[in-house]
Amino acid sequence: MPDASHALNSLGFAKPPQDTRVVVAMSGGVDSSVVAAELSTEGYDVVGITLQLYDHGAALAKKGACCAGRDIHDARRVAETLGFPHYVLDYENVFKDAVMDEFAESYLGGATPVPCIRCNERVKFKDLLETARDLDADCMATGHYIQRKQGRLKAELHAAADAARDQSYFLFSTTQEQLDYLRFPLGHLPSKHETRALAARHGLNVADKPDSQDICFVPDGDYAKVIEKLRPGSAARGEIVHADGRVLGTHSGVIHYTIGQRRGLGIGGLNEPLYVVKLDVDKRQVIVGPKDLLSTRLVPIKEINWLGDTPLVPGEEISLSVKVRSTRPPREAILRPLDGGSASVELFSPEAGVSPGQACVFYSNEDSRVLGGGWIWRGA
Repeated sequence: MPDASHALNSLGFAKPPQDTRVVVAMSGGVDSSVVAAELSTEGYDVVGITLQLYDHGAALAKKGACCAGRDIHDARRVAETLGFPHYVLDYENVFKDAVMDEFAESYLGGATPVPCIRCNERVKFKDLLETARDLDADCMATGHYIQRKQGRLKAELHAAADAARDQSYFLFSTTQEQLDYLRFPLGHLPSKHETRALAARHGLNVADKPDSQDICFVPDGDYAKVIEKLRPGSAARGEIVHADGRVLGTHSGVIHYTIGQRRGLGIGGLNEPLYVVKLDVDKRQVIVGPKDLLSTRLVPIKEINWLGDTPLVPGEEISLSVKVRSTRPPREAILRPLDGGSASVELFSPEAGVSPGQACVFYSNEDSRVLGGGWIWRGA
């Protein structure tokens, strides 16, 4: 039982920081390193954990790729500098089964997956969180730019104060049980400059380290090469077909294309700008057409994670805002829940490039609260 004689500490517990154990998920980057440094300086019982998620040998010297050998070394150095224990856990098999294999299968199925969401959902906020509980930690903290606020009824997820750094799109599948246990100490900061200033103040060697830009197991951005390695023979040749039925050329594999793509189609010499509007995996066809074919107002979603105060009821209509891509601002929409954890989202204004495999994330129209989201599951 919490000691009522103590005011709540900065992590929300009614006991002194030194009696509060917090596991910090340390990627080796500046964000999670600052979280660990701040909490250690405040006197918390900090335990740092870094996950080895894939064979990092090839990416050892690659800047901008998370969870590689360099990052493990950097996380260890931060822990040594600040004097708290640090562990590296081998999660390669879990990561391959839960994230990498689905990434490959999704691409082979004509979808555009977001593996960072699955990693948070199935590895960091599942297996790592369970490890934190096994270590008798009161909570687990990460360097994500998102806010956890105590609402009137329960803990709430909110977008970061800095819209340019907000990572709520990648954390929509965080469950209420996970949210109750998680802490995000950087979500309130006004800018990344503040984070780097804190790193410098703590004397951390990662203060000027570049931000991660690529998916950690695709350090050079070549998705197709990774998919061919995971699924040999997956790059089957096929036709590039105009939406009106004309065959315009050939391609070396559907996996090289994504919905909305314009550049690198290999069909130069045409008078009209063309975009990938559909991927027909069964026929091995890349269908292209004018930009207006990409626009839609109806978005079917499945596997909904709902964080609202009352349960979703099939047949009701909920006014909210949604993001259909991580780089786009929220747009006003109507959510119509269906049976089986699925729903239809109607956008007030059309969006281009809505793609299966991407997330559709829900936001309150009243404030910065994240209400959950789901997965876009078929062509718009």
